Amino acid sequence: MQQLQRTLSTLFLCILLTSPTAFTSTSQSKPQDLVRSSCVHARYPRVCVRTLSNYAGPANTPLDLARASLRVSLAHARRASKFLRALSEGGAAAMGKRQQSALRDCKEQISDSAEQLRRSLDELQHLRAETFRWQMSNAQTWVSAALTDGDTCLEGFAGNARPDVKRRITDVARVTSNALCMINRLGQSGRPRPKPKPGN
Repeated sequence: MQQLQRTLSTLFLCILLTSPTAFTSTSQSKPQDLVRSSCVHARYPRVCVRTLSNYAGPANTPLDLARASLRVSLAHARRASKFLRALSEGGAAAMGKRQQSALRDCKEQISDSAEQLRRSLDELQHLRAETFRWQMSNAQTWVSAALTDGDTCLEGFAGNARPDVKRRITDVARVTSNALCMINRLGQSGRPRPKPKPGN
């Protein structure tokens, strides 16, 4: 229940701080202005500005930002998943049985989190006007599930997670929470406009 409340509070915070008018006005801004004006609504604005400002891909529209934030989150989740696999194979022997069990569960949960983020990114890569609301709902659901996986991972350690494990999972949670905000901002905009045909 506590996990669900945290996830819902993140989503509702984004909804309350975002309006279609704000979305429309920022969509015409320069890339860095768009990043800053969008990140101010995120739960972790400094992390948001840092990760999206350093992102190498295009970030000229709110859709670009939503995709970029998901790519950032997915990359962090995959790195954390790789770290947890290596730890479970090489460093788990020094842990107690309860910690070993929590590490195994955490490894599975973060792997699942990465898959949920991948599915969300794929959905945003194939948005269509006629199914926009349904696709956005899918993306929000999957990113929320990814956040819950991270919460469940840390709770499994009962407050005794190794500092390096806690740091990596917390890092994933922050960028994923920000990604949820960017997706929510996109969802508030309405249907995407079709790209103009060449020569028009």
